[in-house]
Amino acid sequence: MKKDTAQISINKLYSHLYDWVITFGPRFLIGIVVLFIGLWLVKMFVNWSHKGLHRKDVDPSVKPFLLSLIAIALRILLILGVMQIMGIQMTLFTAVVGAFGVAVGLALSGTLQNFASGILILLLKPFSVGDNIITQGLEGTVTSIQIFYTLVTTFDNRSVIVPNSKLSNEVIINISREGSRRLDIELKFNNGIDIKEVKDIIDKSINKCQNILETPKRRIGVAVLEADKYSIGINVWVNAHGFQDTKLVLQETILQDIKDSGVKIAGL
Repeated sequence: MKKDTAQISINKLYSHLYDWVITFGPRFLIGIVVLFIGLWLVKMFVNWSHKGLHRKDVDPSVKPFLLSLIAIALRILLILGVMQIMGIQMTLFTAVVGAFGVAVGLALSGTLQNFASGILILLLKPFSVGDNIITQGLEGTVTSIQIFYTLVTTFDNRSVIVPNSKLSNEVIINISREGSRRLDIELKFNNGIDIKEVKDIIDKSINKCQNILETPKRRIGVAVLEADKYSIGINVWVNAHGFQDTKLVLQETILQDIKDSGVKIAGL
């Protein structure tokens, strides 16, 4: 009797397995085929994207991230599609992934903001490595642009790590992008000093400095006129890189030439 019961149980098990294979077997086979074909297509698409990014001259620092993002996103979609073909219930899986995503998003909200800002900076290029910028109350040279932060080296050789969210949401002054900058100097003289003589001295001093650009043209004229004195405004154009060095040299040259000529600057 026991043997008959065991035989019946085995027959039922075989029957259930047979029904399951007949019902779900083709789905699994189709799913596996779709998975392998899909992985091959994803690989082909990633290779095509790599060539496309190379042709469009996308920043080298952002290429690996974009390619990885494309590959991961396509593979996740492929796996979800295969699971759907195989008839695997997605309700619980979707709920778990959704809850995990919300938790991670809340925990890493600041980091994700820096991440998104880094991508925007690399794509839109408000500044590039080597540019001189003014941001967050500091002035320096951009030495590295990373996904989460940007490294700026100040002119007194301090390394400042700036979160990318600060750079994408606030004002940035790029002082070297145009290639040249205007250098402004203002000197005061008593009204008894001849203006033409002063302008001639300053003009000769400017000619001595090799780093002064010919265009746009320099300007030398009365900037402020007062009852007992006047101010001479000097506007010259110099290369953006090396601006401070040129300023120091020009100011020293003008001051020395004025003193050598016997003309006195007001207040000195």
